[in-house]
Amino acid sequence: MNSLADTRNKLQFASVRSAGPVGLIPKRIVDIVLALLGIVLLAPLLIICFVAVHLSSSGPALFRHRRVGYNGRHFECLKFRTMVTDAPERLRQLLISDPMTAAEWATNHKLRFDPRVTAVGTILRKSSLDELPQLFNVLKGDMSIVGPRPVTDEELILYSSRMEDYIACRPGITGLWQVSGRSTTSYNKRIMCDAFYARNWSMTLDAKILVVTIPSLLLAHSAY
Repeated sequence: MNSLADTRNKLQFASVRSAGPVGLIPKRIVDIVLALLGIVLLAPLLIICFVAVHLSSSGPALFRHRRVGYNGRHFECLKFRTMVTDAPERLRQLLISDPMTAAEWATNHKLRFDPRVTAVGTILRKSSLDELPQLFNVLKGDMSIVGPRPVTDEELILYSSRMEDYIACRPGITGLWQVSGRSTTSYNKRIMCDAFYARNWSMTLDAKILVVTIPSLLLAHSAY
């Protein structure tokens, strides 16, 4: 609890000094254009995913999760639901009963083989289709097309001195970490990628990340 309180205090201090999100107006214009194009062109796929999730298991098709965004502001990050509705309780029981799984979770805040994920959810995750609803987060201004992956309050504690780098950006649907190995890298590597991106942002860097996003996803998922 003290760590979380310290994190909130650091966020309040850092937000006073923040002049605007990384990229400012040019990056925001690109975000809006790409998000609108994505929603229009991918509308049939969005509908198919929505129906598939709705029919495959009980619960809502969309999952909303509280994440930390630019300047430490919280927002509801959208995804297609890929887990069973009692996922938090299942995770708690799993971490108690399986020390190896608990160690994996402590290191990466992810599980390579996650029993909470549904059959349809597995397909959506491996193809990254579960993240398509975040195009609406981009339109709203909570996220960017390219940026750090959105984190929870608990995860942000791990950023420590790099916290200010993270909150200087709008979180992204894709980013430097995603094209640098993603789930095959450590959480510390993820933090370093986010810090590098915040300090070295350019439109050219965003373009390079976008160009390699799809090949990187395909290579990452082929390893499963």
